[in-house]
Amino acid sequence: MGVLVSLERVTVVHGVASILDAVSTGVLGGQRIGVVGRNGGGKSTLLRVLAERLEPDSGRVTRIGGLTCGLLAQDDELDPAASVREALVGDRPEHEWAGDARVRDVLAGLLGGIDAPVVGGLHALVGPLSGGERRRLALARLLVADPDLLLLDEPTNHLDVEAVAWLADHLATRRTRPDTATVAVTHDRWFLDAMATLTWEVDAGAVRSYDGGYAAYVLAKAERARMAAVTAERRDNLLRKELAWLRRGPPARTSKPKFRIDAATALIADEPPPRDGVELVRFATRRLGKDVIDLIEATVRAGDRTLLERVTWRLAPGERVGIVGVNGSGKSTLLRVIAGEVPVDGGRRKVGKTVVIGHLSQEVRELDELTAYRVIEAIEIVRRSIMLGDREVTASQLATRLGFTGTRQQTRVGDLSGGERRRLQILRLLMAEPNVLLLDEPTNDLDIETLTSLEDVLDGWAGTLIVASHDRYLLERVCDRQAALFGDGRVRDLPGGVEDYLRLRAAAPTARPYAAGSAAASAAASASASASSGAVSARATAAQQREARKEMARVERALGRLSEREDRIHGEMAAQAADHVAVLALNSQLRAVVDERDELELTWLAAAEIID
Repeated sequence: MGVLVSLERVTVVHGVASILDAVSTGVLGGQRIGVVGRNGGGKSTLLRVLAERLEPDSGRVTRIGGLTCGLLAQDDELDPAASVREALVGDRPEHEWAGDARVRDVLAGLLGGIDAPVVGGLHALVGPLSGGERRRLALARLLVADPDLLLLDEPTNHLDVEAVAWLADHLATRRTRPDTATVAVTHDRWFLDAMATLTWEVDAGAVRSYDGGYAAYVLAKAERARMAAVTAERRDNLLRKELAWLRRGPPARTSKPKFRIDAATALIADEPPPRDGVELVRFATRRLGKDVIDLIEATVRAGDRTLLERVTWRLAPGERVGIVGVNGSGKSTLLRVIAGEVPVDGGRRKVGKTVVIGHLSQEVRELDELTAYRVIEAIEIVRRSIMLGDREVTASQLATRLGFTGTRQQTRVGDLSGGERRRLQILRLLMAEPNVLLLDEPTNDLDIETLTSLEDVLDGWAGTLIVASHDRYLLERVCDRQAALFGDGRVRDLPGGVEDYLRLRAAAPTARPYAAGSAAASAAASASASASSGAVSARATAAQQREARKEMARVERALGRLSEREDRIHGEMAAQAADHVAVLALNSQLRAVVDERDELELTWLAAAEIID
């Protein structure tokens, strides 16, 4: 593998601080590099240097001749006057890009298909799009361009669980040529594990390299700490706790990292589980009693949409539930209904007498009235100390655990960054000592170190916890079970966790993003959720099961014929790539095949549930 770009003693200074201090490193062809580090530590600066968007104050940057480079920055660079099509493919003729399987895959994975329904269609203007839609469009444009060196700054922002999984798979399987490389700054730890072959940590002006993704990075840091003879003095080291979770977590996670299992096992041999579930439930029951919050036949509407339809959900003391779903499916609404902030249009909400709710929304405007306060003052006006499990923790101690160390506690709230404001919001919420905690996208703007510290705090928190997030790692780490919203008004349990959710989404037409507003997608989600409820199979007779088997066999034969037809159409499209009219006609045939396949797969799922 050749060197695509190399840095030799590169230094970048902002004011009197060295953001990058004599950094020497390089990107080889075939590498997929994840970049981690604290907010403000220099990760984005490093990408800008690699992309030639920023000239270093000293040192040298060397690139191979003819290298193409593309950067997804955190700032929006799209022309608001352009159409979606112009932003995606410029003036390339339609037959050229529409007949390209790679381009179609990108459009399907990020924008809902070749007609880009998620962003209002190819002819929609960029200007009126939301921030999340523009972010998806910018990422799709970059992946369509397919530069040799792909630089991504927080690519998973505004992506749901399904899109994050698609992006990780795309980068890991489609960009495997020896003359290309990917460097991605991200706080999404699942994405790191699924995508990265190498991890860079940017800290105190230096860039340290670790083989593998996030799990391997955690192990390597823990081993370095052990070799420095600090393990015995730091038994509560968060790296050890994180590693213990990685080794004891779901099989789908532990099978991915390529680190040395023997070393990991030895390191965590005497490390207790992340939290004592029995003890926490005992504490929670003492604080809450038996009744927490019940939604009984609850229906919630927004205009002509039904967000929740006759949902019955009873929350138990100490229950920890993660909520997943595409954007617009109603996750935030569900939390607001549970919190009592949105009234139900039908049914009722029942609340226990001792319930104290803490709701972390996606807004941070509540801090606007505290801009003149210092951080520690903004926390202490809520409470000076709390009980975390069976231990008393002061406001200053908790602030330190979540990254406000030393003099940073004396910083004025108005001077905080977005990530620091989010941390302060979480701290104030915890200091109020709620016994029901509702977190809506708590990972927004938080770096990995802060996320790990937050998870450590939640490990000792006794109460009912509901988390709505696209951060798959967080959901698996702090929650004991997951539930999903498919945009059909129902709340669906996921016994197999997020993997169940992705499997159901991939197997039905609901795989098209809900934001497309497709009535068919909503109906299919309802059918999928109903078919998987288990009630059907319990009532099925022997005759019904025989008919279901026949139906499955018929569908499987039809799917086989469709697969052959799809392959044939792809071949014809490749052969007639220069014929604009022919490619458009073939593309219409292809879409008809895909629609028919989606309907057949849904029929197969319904029949399979009858004989389960």
